[in-house]
Amino acid sequence: MSEAPTPPAVERSDVHTVDDERFTAESVCLVTGAASGIGRAVALVAAVNGLTVVATDVDGDGLAETAARAAELDAEGPVETVTADLRIDEEMDALVEAAAERGQLRFLANVAGLQHVDPIDEFPMERYDAIQDVMVRAPTYLAKRCMPHMRETGGCIGNMASVHGHYVTSDKVAYNVAKFGIRGLTQSIAAEGDGDVRSFSVSTGYVKTPLVTDQIPDTAEQRGISEREVVEDVMLGQSRTKEMMDPVDVGNLFLLGFSRLADHLNGGDLLFDGGMTLTYE
Repeated sequence: MSEAPTPPAVERSDVHTVDDERFTAESVCLVTGAASGIGRAVALVAAVNGLTVVATDVDGDGLAETAARAAELDAEGPVETVTADLRIDEEMDALVEAAAERGQLRFLANVAGLQHVDPIDEFPMERYDAIQDVMVRAPTYLAKRCMPHMRETGGCIGNMASVHGHYVTSDKVAYNVAKFGIRGLTQSIAAEGDGDVRSFSVSTGYVKTPLVTDQIPDTAEQRGISEREVVEDVMLGQSRTKEMMDPVDVGNLFLLGFSRLADHLNGGDLLFDGGMTLTYE
């Protein structure tokens, strides 16, 4: 791979379907970061599998595109969009209420993410705080608000982690800290779910999303290398699989985690990293 990958559209043939009696329009799946990338893919996979999806993001136009793509895919479940800022408690309160009004709130996918590339001694703290707010505090707050609903229906919370929740790379301190934190949240939910609410996290290597492609120029400048070298040497250098995942691949992992096939997945992490963290040369 010599150039930055282009984020692909989700195609129906790429969506994995699971026969699960809870995957109906009466069951609601709340998905954050659903305007693009992995969040959009999770929303579309859930909708194709028959769930009612409440898709949220600060990007209203992107949410509209997600809903339109669901219609193009003839998704069995509806995609309802709610624009919300995950840094504002009142907007998250309204978001959860809106989801609960649409059926049984069974599933929450915390996917929304931010990125910033700078060494620690130059890292802007306002950006650090924003990343922690969106990627750690908001998932915790949404879990707090969703768990009472899920205790009644038997629900599950899936959190987007990362290889950076297992090991870290330079110049991404806020992202690294957030991903380690989200794994701690996942295990805390499992500890307190009493068997009524499950949780899991998904840790992937680099995925073809705007969050990844947008950081390539900054990383190249920060390290004094070409964008091609960022992709081949930095992003995929440790991986045994020399191709980034597609967002729909990650969406399918969330669906698996939500399904009955994962009844014994509780607090665990699904590590799909192409061998980045557990192998070496």
